[in-house]
Amino acid sequence: MSQEIYEIVKGMDLENIEIQLALQCAPLITGLKVSNLLIISKGNEEVVKRILNRTGISYYRLIQTRTKTTFLLFRRNELEEFLSDENVRNVLMKAGYKSLQIDKILRTFSLRYEAYIQGDKSFPHEMGLLLGYPVEDVVGFVENNGKNFLYSGYWKVYENQKAKVKLFDKFKVAEETLIHLLSNGLSMSDIIDIYAT
Repeated sequence: MSQEIYEIVKGMDLENIEIQLALQCAPLITGLKVSNLLIISKGNEEVVKRILNRTGISYYRLIQTRTKTTFLLFRRNELEEFLSDENVRNVLMKAGYKSLQIDKILRTFSLRYEAYIQGDKSFPHEMGLLLGYPVEDVVGFVENNGKNFLYSGYWKVYENQKAKVKLFDKFKVAEETLIHLLSNGLSMSDIIDIYAT
């Protein structure tokens, strides 16, 4: 994050859902990723729904704790297409997914994620696939227990480092652009509309 954007963010209300969307979901909003997690204070679910209503961005509540709500935000068609890749499907089936329909994947994953949060199960690494991470990096992470990576950015990279570093740079630019647009008075709904066209 550049110094200019850092100074802008310092003066913003970080509990504001539009700011949180920019900071956590800029790659999704700008079309660089198929999905992102959004973790917000409990009680702001209706604000998220209102902002995302009729935008083409879907949301699925993965878990709600005493203080936080975690959503998966995604572009349904793009995520379905990503999850239909043969290599991705193979990893999901190996992880025990019986149905590869997106709604059933999300339901199964949310149960696994909740069990992990409650300390009952190990981390469900298929989250990387739901976040649109390249399958080779998800598999590399699992096979290497999170070690021996080539680069660590938005995720740990195990192949094609140069291309992914460039992509991570684009993610940073997207975040800074959205912060800049919000600071200039655009609403998140307006910003999402800009990138939808």
